[in-house]
Amino acid sequence: MTHPSAEFSRWRSVWRQLPLLAALVLLWVFLWDQVTVLTVVSGMVLAIAVTRALYLPPVLLSGRFNPWRALLLGLRMMFDVTVASLQVAVLAIDPRWQPMNSIIAVQLLTRSDLVTTLTAEAITVVPGTVVVDIDRERGLLYLHALGTRTEADLHRVRRDVLGTEERIVLAMGTREQAASVREARRERRARARSGAPIEHQDGGRP
Repeated sequence: MTHPSAEFSRWRSVWRQLPLLAALVLLWVFLWDQVTVLTVVSGMVLAIAVTRALYLPPVLLSGRFNPWRALLLGLRMMFDVTVASLQVAVLAIDPRWQPMNSIIAVQLLTRSDLVTTLTAEAITVVPGTVVVDIDRERGLLYLHALGTRTEADLHRVRRDVLGTEERIVLAMGTREQAASVREARRERRARARSGAPIEHQDGGRP
């Protein structure tokens, strides 16, 4: 006999996976460029097969979505892409510019596979930075950053990455994750006001 709490937990897991299944079905329909019973049904079968049959780490959605924070995330992404595109374009045509790039390790504040993936994608979309590796066990992103000549440049890149993660968490992370990134933000601001040095080490918090 199945325990009621176990049954509830299973249904809750299925419910939290529904947005992912719907997104996969929608992607399948877009690929076929037509909405028919066959494409929708085959998309549903494929989505279930991908999420159930293939060996993948479980990706559970938080069940929380903040439209206002999501709007701010989208607007900030557009702003960052625009500004970074102009900066890279200027560097590309400036004959005096000498390339000075770095591979930087950034410790994320969460261990969510979904948040890590979205953060990596958001960073890579912005010209001048690209994620080259992810340490899923430790929550580390390794990224190649353009134009990092000074220690201040490295701090800026780390700050931008953590800011991107924070906006993603506030838009669609769990309440616990949102509380964690808010606390980390308060700590960073307190250190900045006190003039304390910013901690950064391999696997440490920037």
